[in-house]
Amino acid sequence: MPLSVPDLITAPRLQMHRLARSDLEGLMAVNGDPQVTQYLPYKAWSTSADAEAWYLRMENLQKDGTAIQWVIARNDTLEPIGTCLLFRYEQASECAELGYVLARAYWGQGWMSEALSAAIDWIFGSTPLRRLEAYVDGRNAASSRLLQRIGFVAEGKLRERWLVRAELTDANIYGMLRREWRRT
Repeated sequence: MPLSVPDLITAPRLQMHRLARSDLEGLMAVNGDPQVTQYLPYKAWSTSADAEAWYLRMENLQKDGTAIQWVIARNDTLEPIGTCLLFRYEQASECAELGYVLARAYWGQGWMSEALSAAIDWIFGSTPLRRLEAYVDGRNAASSRLLQRIGFVAEGKLRERWLVRAELTDANIYGMLRREWRRT
């Protein structure tokens, strides 16, 4: 059964909607920042062609119902401030992976915690998923702390898992089971 996509996920300060081409201009400020993308598998966007190529990759990921790419936007201005991706959905195992990115101006203010909590509420309340996973570059301590704060459990380290900008890096793996989720 493919994943269904909600029209909108809301939280006190933000909303999450499915990616639309019209979001790319606002996301340019997020994904065009090298500090934001330093631990991601893609370089910072420098042109609208970079944004379009990413958009097409995300659309292809979502075609078969095994991924959902959300845009995180402020409720007051509707300005895109980040993204959240549910992907690598394995129907037989009832599990999927979460990925996310947030504009630097919003770091350390609880925005991603709020977004992920709202997404997880929807995921565990509206899909057959029983397990979520998140892989974090071993150098990204802030992301590791965020996941643990909202209830993910550190499950291990994959040594030299990724090659990011010509540098081998470990990946820390985090997991959360449906029965463990409680809104924080």
